[in-house]
Amino acid sequence: MTDIKEIEIQPQEKKSCSGSKCMVSRRTFLLGSGAAAASTVMITMFPGTSNAKKVKAQVARYPRKKIGNIKRLKTGKPVGFNYPDKGDYSTQMLVKTGTHCGGGVGRSKDVVAFSTTCSHQGGDLEGTYNKKYVTVGQCPFHLSTFDLTKHGMVASGQAYEALPQVVLEVDKKGDIYAIGIMGLLFGRADNLKS
Repeated sequence: MTDIKEIEIQPQEKKSCSGSKCMVSRRTFLLGSGAAAASTVMITMFPGTSNAKKVKAQVARYPRKKIGNIKRLKTGKPVGFNYPDKGDYSTQMLVKTGTHCGGGVGRSKDVVAFSTTCSHQGGDLEGTYNKKYVTVGQCPFHLSTFDLTKHGMVASGQAYEALPQVVLEVDKKGDIYAIGIMGLLFGRADNLKS
């Protein structure tokens, strides 16, 4: 058996700076950095102390493009179109679902438009509209399915972002116009630059 000896632990002496080295304890460093962070927050929280200035908001200017007419749409029959341009990943679909949809236009709010490229890894969703469940998918890559009644929310599969939805507008004649996109099209850093 080994003998157990009691050892008296003495508090460490504060070391002063010598030459170009200065020893700071971990506790002193954390207390100092916490005080600096609190000071920074306090300075920026009070009005009149920051250097804020008024700037104009940057607004994306999507083209306004006629894509169809409500009177010519048939329930459950998607119509393809390109938007906002004819570049990569710009294929969209316009569909009258027969069910109220988030972002829908028309008397019953049942006309919507969405990208036909999966938001996960760019799988082609063209021709996968399911009239019974008002969904698009399954994506051929990872089986993602999107609910068109809920702004293209992921219903199942590996995707983690909703399907980009085309913002629509209808005029008095029933003409449908694409005027913007909610969400980022797959394969693009900016929807307006293909």
